[in-house]
Amino acid sequence: MLEIKKFVEEESDLWENLVKNSNNGTIFHTRKFLSYHPPGRFTDHSLIFDKKDKPFVVLPAAKREIKGKNYLISHPGTSYGSFVVPEALSFKDSYELVKSLLKYAAAHKFDGIRLTPPPTIYNLRLSNYLDFALIQHGFTYLKREVSSILFLEKSVEQNLEKFKASHRRAVRKAIKEQIKVSETDKYAEFYQILRSNLKIRHGVTPTHTLDELKKLRELFPDKIKLFGAFLEDKMIAGVVNFICNKEVVLAFYISHDETYQETRALNLLFYKIFEWAIEEKYKVFDFGIFTVNEDPNFGLARFKENFGASGMFRDTFEILL
Repeated sequence: MLEIKKFVEEESDLWENLVKNSNNGTIFHTRKFLSYHPPGRFTDHSLIFDKKDKPFVVLPAAKREIKGKNYLISHPGTSYGSFVVPEALSFKDSYELVKSLLKYAAAHKFDGIRLTPPPTIYNLRLSNYLDFALIQHGFTYLKREVSSILFLEKSVEQNLEKFKASHRRAVRKAIKEQIKVSETDKYAEFYQILRSNLKIRHGVTPTHTLDELKKLRELFPDKIKLFGAFLEDKMIAGVVNFICNKEVVLAFYISHDETYQETRALNLLFYKIFEWAIEEKYKVFDFGIFTVNEDPNFGLARFKENFGASGMFRDTFEILL
């Protein structure tokens, strides 16, 4: 059985090193990302798993009351959490991780566990060992969201060949409309577009405040990139990208000013982002989910498919103890 201890701040460097050298760790698993949240927002209950007295696996997690029950959950301040594991994780160790977690949760009077691993494509070495181990030990799927995944080719021209004809025409139209795309620090300008768009379309506000988004950018200047589409120096569309690990870029926020929709700025914007990602040697572009609590947005799915994207599960596992 593996030994489990609750994370303490003094072990931050150890934690970061494990994430950096893991098979599936992302920017969302780092202590730097987890600790940007204001004190008191979450009750952190992150764990470190030792094997033969050496740090082996980490689990960013928090304690949360859900419907009167005490849950250990993937850290709610992140897009995904669950176990961060070494590349050579064995099938046996996958079983031991789940067994150890169940024993720990029961001993600490948790009523349930919820985990949201990164999609499989975030693994440097593809593996479903942990998914299998979770199911075999009584976890079930609480929900299965679908994320749009685009595999990046050796050149942007090869990716362009995978665009539907309508999207290729849209790229040409945006160029004809003299839309310019560039990386930018105009987060306030983008945030205005984002906030307005979310309010009109969904009646909600962005996950982050503008100050939080700026703080994240300051914390991760090399990992968070805003690309904007401009018409005569006015931003009309933007995408905030998170470089999640060595191979995957995630479109965290996507938004455009609907007044300028006919310019097809968003299509050219993504084309240019793919071009940048390929030049930087990334292999996968994650557009993010197009389902919310398993309710699909078919229009959004089609828009992403027309770039050549396909769907992969973003699962949340649950067990009641």
